[in-house]
Amino acid sequence: MTQTPELSLQGIIFDKDGTLFEFAATWEAWAQAFLLRMTNDDRAKAREFGALIGFDMDSRSFARDSVVIAGTPGEVADALAPCFPGRSQAQILDTLNEEAAMAPQVEAVSLVPFFASLHAMGLKVGVATNDAEEPAMAHLGKAGVLDSLDFVAGFDSGHGAKPGPGQLLAFCAATGCDPARVAMVGDSTHDLRAGKAAGMLRIAVLTGMADQDDLAPHADVVLPDVGHIPAWLVANA
Repeated sequence: MTQTPELSLQGIIFDKDGTLFEFAATWEAWAQAFLLRMTNDDRAKAREFGALIGFDMDSRSFARDSVVIAGTPGEVADALAPCFPGRSQAQILDTLNEEAAMAPQVEAVSLVPFFASLHAMGLKVGVATNDAEEPAMAHLGKAGVLDSLDFVAGFDSGHGAKPGPGQLLAFCAATGCDPARVAMVGDSTHDLRAGKAAGMLRIAVLTGMADQDDLAPHADVVLPDVGHIPAWLVANA
């Protein structure tokens, strides 16, 4: 029987949106639903408000510098607050999170067998997202992978948000992993900068909005999607 080579890594922590789930397929539908809900189906207002968060209602697409791509729901709520003077930031944030929890998730790869393969390699596995914890747990639960995760943190979990290293170091504290023996996997420069700040290996994937040229300067390797990670780890054991 062929044995998997012993890995130098102890754990992997993943970004969620654009990494485990395809960004455009998920969040373009969310943005349209949220903006129409908040404007009572007034498409003119939805178009105007969407521009403030880098979303084009007509093309149903995000600008590459949209706050939604790498920012937190709190930052999105702050950007939209002037549009809704009768609502508090907390109320806007609650609506954002409600719609986020219902957003259709398209897995970048089939996640159940993917995580099973990582556990078979003896790795601890976590998720660190700039989404809020509640919708993140909902998305991971719908995908059937919560039981496969040793750690999940959102921007509101008490560890800060990326590109700060707090979530990543909290994963290490929770699992006993050495940061130098952990890989951070993400689709944005925020993810990779967080990985660098935590002293981790940085793996970039191309299932988000950034391309090879954006990510390569900040990554140790750029892969098409997370499904290529197990083979890459074995090849580089």
